[in-house]
Amino acid sequence: MKKFLVILLTLAMAMSLAACGGGEEPAAEGGEPVVLTGVGEGFGGDITVEVTLEGETITNVEVVEHSESDGISDPAIEEVPAAIVAANSTDVDTVSGATYTSDGIIEAVNAALESAE
Repeated sequence: MKKFLVILLTLAMAMSLAACGGGEEPAAEGGEPVVLTGVGEGFGGDITVEVTLEGETITNVEVVEHSESDGISDPAIEEVPAAIVAANSTDVDTVSGATYTSDGIIEAVNAALESAE
C-alpha cells in the first residue's frame, strides 16, 4: 500500500510540474521571424526596405528598391541598415553626403515597424 501511495504522489507531482511548464513563447521574447515592408522618401524618390523582426528585435534591414544616385547613396544604403540592426532602433546617425538617402531609409524602417503595431 505504501508503494502504491508513493507512486501515486510521484505521478501527481510530475503532472503538476508539467502543468506549470512552458507553453508558447511570447512574441516579445522571440518566435518566428516576421518580414515587414516600408517605404520612405529619399533624394531620388521612394526607398523600399524589408525589415526582419524576431519578437521586438530588428535582425535585418535590407534596401530592396530605390532610385538614389549610385555612388553617392551607396554608403548610406550599406551603413544605415547595419546601424539600425546594431542599435535595434532607428535612432541612428545619418551618413554625411547622403543625408536624404539616410533619412529615407530611416523613414521606411519606421513605416515598416508601424505596420507591425
